[in-house]
Amino acid sequence: MIALIMAGGVGTRFWPLSRESNPKQFLKIVSDKSMIQMTVERLLNKIQIEDIFIVTAKSQVELIRKHIPELPEENIIIEPFGMNTAPCIALSALYLSRKYDAKETMIVLPADHLIKDEKAFLQSLDIALKSAEDEYLVTFGIKPDYPATGYGYVEAEQEISKNVFSVKQFKEKPNLKTAESFLKAGNFFWNSGMFMWKIETILITFQNYLPEVASLLHEISKKWDATGTCADISDEYEKMPKLPIDIGIMEKAEKRVLIPVDYGWSDVGSWKALYDVSQKDENENVLNCENEIIESKNNYVNSDKMVALIGVENLVIIKTEDALLISSKDKSEDVKKIVEKFKKDRKEELL
Repeated sequence: MIALIMAGGVGTRFWPLSRESNPKQFLKIVSDKSMIQMTVERLLNKIQIEDIFIVTAKSQVELIRKHIPELPEENIIIEPFGMNTAPCIALSALYLSRKYDAKETMIVLPADHLIKDEKAFLQSLDIALKSAEDEYLVTFGIKPDYPATGYGYVEAEQEISKNVFSVKQFKEKPNLKTAESFLKAGNFFWNSGMFMWKIETILITFQNYLPEVASLLHEISKKWDATGTCADISDEYEKMPKLPIDIGIMEKAEKRVLIPVDYGWSDVGSWKALYDVSQKDENENVLNCENEIIESKNNYVNSDKMVALIGVENLVIIKTEDALLISSKDKSEDVKKIVEKFKKDRKEELL
């Protein structure tokens, strides 16, 4: 089995800690190891480091080398620039097809997700492998424990083998009422963004459902044949459709299955999500700083300075050397809007 870790994002919802120069996947936000280090170590229980690949932006290559120094240099796949997960996975599958037999199986996963039960995670890979070898596109569906509105969902249909279900449809992030109906139905799962398939299966699927991507891959392959995989492919890559793999491929494909899993997963997609998975004190606060607290509860604080809280609830407070974020915990996903405004106002020093 080959592993492909997607590590090109910026993690704008984790501003001001996450910056373009040090994105979320390189932060130590849930342990004394960075998110990408945790992801690689989890895989090393089943996959050798020589068979683990990381696809990332050119600007993050040095960070990859710093955090995963044991990774072979040729196992870093470089995107000229971010173009969403469909182009990222297509480029990586092409790269892997030149190094492996195309019948080899690959697991695709983000660099910045939390998985608490590593044993259950590894067992789910074994379950998925048989389906991938039978030329299915496999997605891992997280068993929901509350009506989340921040995740997409996958609806499972009939069980076609033990713990393997056919997929009826993918659903975008729902409103609360719809999410409650999904939870009640019992056959809807959170879309984890993790997949498994054979290299040749996904490349053929791109030909069938995103032929413009397959055509651009052909042009990229010719450049690689001529001058090697260090060739400048910017002209071809910028023509790729900016589509997530879910919309570009998984919603359209026919041979797709879902493996339900329950291993303490979180995409840690916002400060609130990080609060939810963090250890709390007797007042349900998470305090990563020197502090004094009076009648305050349900807060998340990360600061390089001493913080005193008096009579406040449900706040996110993040203090760095050059910025201070104060937000309602329930509105913390909107941090990305602040970052978008910085970009519009050309405040590069804050990005």
